Amino acid sequence: MRKLGIDYGEARVGIAITDELNITAQGLETIQRNNSDKIVLKRLDEILEQYQIDTIVVGFPITLKGTKSERTIKTEQFIHKLKCKYNQLKIDTIDERLTTVEAHKTMNFLNVNKNKKKNLVDTISAVYILETYINKKF
Repeated sequence: MRKLGIDYGEARVGIAITDELNITAQGLETIQRNNSDKIVLKRLDEILEQYQIDTIVVGFPITLKGTKSERTIKTEQFIHKLKCKYNQLKIDTIDERLTTVEAHKTMNFLNVNKNKKKNLVDTISAVYILETYINKKF
């Protein structure tokens, strides 16, 4: 069974997935939210039909001081929706502090075209979230 990583953002949601042995994480896609979690949940339904997933890991955005922010509260609301809709799956969180910074560093190192960065940053962040999770759990 695979794990699915989610970097939940205001405009976009990055999605990553592990291999079947849960050793590596790969970027899957970036979902444009268009101010609607329904779009995200519909796409997650399709992904869950395609892959055997037992765990969804959501990056938890706490501040550098370790406190909650408005983004944290919105992410908690999204996690609640996930737990209600996918109650047969394990829904877990992992501290996502600085994953976006690391994603930008990676894209700069790889000389990714700046026009492509906007759509890639969330997916790369989801990979870092999922890698952190599998490295801590296994």
